[in-house]
Amino acid sequence: MKAEELEQLKYPIGEFKCPKIITQEYISQWIEVLEQFPSKLSNLVVDLSDAQLDTAYRPGGWTVRQVVHHVSDSHHHSYIRFKWALTEDKPVIKYYFEALWAELSDAKHAPIQMSLDHLKAVHFKLVYLLKSLSDEALNKSFIHPEHNEEVVLKKNIGIYAWHCNHHYAHIENLLIREGWR
Repeated sequence: MKAEELEQLKYPIGEFKCPKIITQEYISQWIEVLEQFPSKLSNLVVDLSDAQLDTAYRPGGWTVRQVVHHVSDSHHHSYIRFKWALTEDKPVIKYYFEALWAELSDAKHAPIQMSLDHLKAVHFKLVYLLKSLSDEALNKSFIHPEHNEEVVLKKNIGIYAWHCNHHYAHIENLLIREGWR
């Protein structure tokens, strides 16, 4: 497989590009993505067989099952990061090794329904919180230790809306390529 084909499979919607000015319109659109994502993802994967769930979305990539569990884990972390930033002054968040988490037995073998249910609950809480935030609160931030980067909460909303669409596209593209959809 050519490098550009692999890159397209890895980043089917491209990498996240944050607008220079994050308007309320962007924030509203991103929150809507977060609000709709749990049911959208569930509808995409609910009827897949175990064999389909255990198929990698790209060569060397995670299986559909691992992607579903990853999204649940990642968005759980994101929710906590929002809470830390809202209650502390630029906290340094805890980095986690997502690739290693994806190799744990729950990510590789557990039923996806538990992560779909968890994602639904986390997103319900996250969206409820985000809709209540003032512009001042949206400008609070946390420090991500991986690159010592300050991440403003309104940007983080966009990152996680992108993350939803990014992993949805991984799964959807696989289903289309395999003729499962």
